[in-house]
Formats: sequence, C-alpha cells, structure tokens
Amino acid sequence: MSLKFAYTVIAIFVFLALFADFVAPYPYDLQNRQAPYHPPTRIHFFKDGRITFPFVHKYELKDPLFKIYEKTELTCKVRIFDKTPYGFKLFSVEEPCRLYIFGTDKLGRDVFSRLVYGARVSMLIGFVGVLTTFILGSVIGGVSGFLGGKVDTTIMRLVEVLLSIPTFYLMLSLRSVFPLNMGSFELFLAIVFILSFVGWAGLARVIRGMVLSLREKDFVYAAKTYGAGTFRILFKHILPNTYYYLIVSATLSFPGFILGESALSLLGLGVQEPVPSWGNMLSEARNIPLISAYPWILTPGVALFMVVFAFNLLGDQLLKR
Repeated sequence: MSLKFAYTVIAIFVFLALFADFVAPYPYDLQNRQAPYHPPTRIHFFKDGRITFPFVHKYELKDPLFKIYEKTELTCKVRIFDKTPYGFKLFSVEEPCRLYIFGTDKLGRDVFSRLVYGARVSMLIGFVGVLTTFILGSVIGGVSGFLGGKVDTTIMRLVEVLLSIPTFYLMLSLRSVFPLNMGSFELFLAIVFILSFVGWAGLARVIRGMVLSLREKDFVYAAKTYGAGTFRILFKHILPNTYYYLIVSATLSFPGFILGESALSLLGLGVQEPVPSWGNMLSEARNIPLISAYPWILTPGVALFMVVFAFNLLGDQLLKR
C-alpha cells in the first residue's frame, strides 16, 4: 500500500512537470495587480440543490489594505480542454472570472500555475543531479577500489576532505563563485554542479568498499584469465553488481537534491524570479503574519513535503526487498 502511495505521488508530480504548459491555467509570470493575495477560488458543483456543470464566482477586492475579497453573484463556467489566450489548457474559466485554485501571491500571480512550473524546475534538478552524482560517484569509487594503491589513497583522501566540510556551507561557498545575474539555464547548470559536487564523495566511498569485495570474486579472476582489460572488468562485471544499491540510494538521495535547491532558492541564491521553484516560492512564507493571513502561500512547502516523503518511502520499501 505504501509503495503504491509513493508511486502515485511521484507519478503525479512527474506528470505535472512534463505537462506544466497544459496543466497550469496561467503563465507562471502573469501578474494581476488587481488581485494580490487572492484567496483560493472555490469551484461549485451544485446549484439550487442540483448537480450542475462546475462554475466559479467572480471575486472583487473590497479592502486593498487588508486584502479582503467578496464573492459576487456573477458566475462563470469552468471549461475543460479549452483553448485560451495562453494556449490549450486542461481547464480554464470564462471571462471576467479568474480560477485561482491555490490563490495568488503578493503580485497577483497564480500560485497553482507557479507550483506546477516549479515542479518542472525542482524535479529536473533532482533528476539531473542524481544522474550526475551517481555517474561520478560510481566511476570514481569503482576506479579507486579496483586499482588500489596510490590511486585509491589519493582519491580517498580527497573524499575525506570533502566529507569533512559542512555540506550547507560548502554549497554556499560554491554558489558564491558564480555571479548572481546568471541566466536561467546557466543558473540551472550551476545548481546541478554544486549539488553534484557536494554529493558524489559519500557515494564514491561506499562503491569503493563494494568494489574491494567484488574484485576478489571468482568471476573477476575468470575474466582476467580470458584476457579482459581493467576497465572492461570494472564496467562490465563489477559495477553492474552495484546497480541495486545505486537504485535504492538514488531514491533516497533524490529528496536531498530537491531540498538543496530549495534551500539555495529560499535564500535568494538559487533559481531567480520570475522563474518559479518551490524554494523561491517559499521565500515569501518566512513572514509569520503573512502565513497566518494567507496560508495558501505555504502550498509549495506541502508539495515539497509530499515529494520528499514519497521518495523516502520508496527507498525504504526497496531496502526491505
């Protein structure tokens, strides 16, 4: 049951990330200055006690100072698979209403749309970061364990130095090397580099220990007898025997990359506005009075919790198998 739950949550967020342009009703940078901190729009399925086609009410800002909205009698139908000024969308509403499922932020931007586009950024950084880290960690750890000698000693001393540095401060130090005004794509590559550089050392040490054990197995001696080269033995016979550990470890490491990106973005050092990520969306939620007045700005935190919990649950279940 728990495994199905983990797969379901992960599948939902992967779907949102892949089809963000279709699922999000509005562009992530579309501002409505007439609707700051608009409350979540309630979708109605009943009218006069009878089931009807989904509709919403139009809201009007009555108090600009305290952001108090009032529901009017004007209603608009919710359209499914509709062509809008922003492209073909999964759902939308007729004018002049607005569909803000999770409300809006201080600039009147739809939180749901930004959450969906933020899933694309956060999940992609997690996937690319895990892939890069595990390629580096498995190759470097495998070479270190299989060759041994001075190569092993040099690599392990480097690993120990990296592991002795507090991870978060190392991330901040590496981020300070890059300029703050980088473009979105360059910044994406920089964050992946930072997280991968921080994460490969621990994996390399574990893989090195596994390779030290595997290189003494009979199938390795048999491959040497048939004239197989060093790297052929390593990549064709030894490292494939570590794949199960790598898969389980990847599911447990994936949340770390998402949390690392979120931490950098929360501090203003990661993905920059207006491009959304769950981290920079949560930067607005550091103000307690804002959270109490507009609790929907914590929605990215809920999404972050769900993804991290699902991946940890998946990794835990794979470890038991």
